[in-house]
Amino acid sequence: MKLGKFILPLLLIAPLSTHADTFEPNTTFRACFTPGEPCTSIIVDQINQAQHTINVQAYTVTSRPIVNALIAAHRRGIDVDVIADKSQFKSGVYSRVQQLIRSGIPVWEDDTLDIAHNKVMIFDNTTVETGSFNYSASAQKYNAENVLIITSPRLAALYLANWQARQKVSQLIPAKAETKRSRW
Repeated sequence: MKLGKFILPLLLIAPLSTHADTFEPNTTFRACFTPGEPCTSIIVDQINQAQHTINVQAYTVTSRPIVNALIAAHRRGIDVDVIADKSQFKSGVYSRVQQLIRSGIPVWEDDTLDIAHNKVMIFDNTTVETGSFNYSASAQKYNAENVLIITSPRLAALYLANWQARQKVSQLIPAKAETKRSRW
């Protein structure tokens, strides 16, 4: 019972979230759920609307439409940067990160944790796409997943700071070395 005496005072001292805030006026959001809703298409549309930057954190990268949209954005001059979980670089693993690398998109391997389980895109430092939705065909066709797109510069700044922190501890994959790491 002594433990109970310490829990309440700790809750009163420490905030429940280190980033608790309210959304600024004009914040918008869009939610999508699979199965049954076109979440891949919604993400691709958001990629196609980007004007300057797309920062990606991904656990799984196997969706052909999403990868093709990221490559097209890169080709039209959008700065696209990707951090992917170390599992995406293992030999024999089906992943499209090598296609991103071959297309000239900088890709970092987040290999310092057991799993880099983020599924995040930050668009133009103003809009965040997040949720459980892996960037995969399975997420669209076979799984119960969710996508949340929120336009909020303050929220985007928090996500971008996290993206930058993960980038600092990740390894940039050189384009010439990528063929030795995976069959894709």
